[in-house]
Amino acid sequence: MGAEPTAEAILAELSGFFATATAGHAPGPDEDYFALGLVNSLLALELVAHVERRYGIAVDVEDLDLDNFRTLNRVTGFVLRKRSAGIR
Repeated sequence: MGAEPTAEAILAELSGFFATATAGHAPGPDEDYFALGLVNSLLALELVAHVERRYGIAVDVEDLDLDNFRTLNRVTGFVLRKRSAGIR
């Protein structure tokens, strides 16, 4: 397994995911993309699936708290917590 991704690398990758998924409307790191109307339920599911695939973690039902996925920084923190806990 390679080196653990840094927060900056995760944030940049997630920003790229959003830019692609929203036709270039990537939110800032602390912007609530749900409140901005950039994310609907389908994109929310795609984001969860993307995070699982890309970072090799399992997103459990109890992890589906909106606070884990509301902003790019929150998703980054979630990924780092799951990976550091060894929960994959």
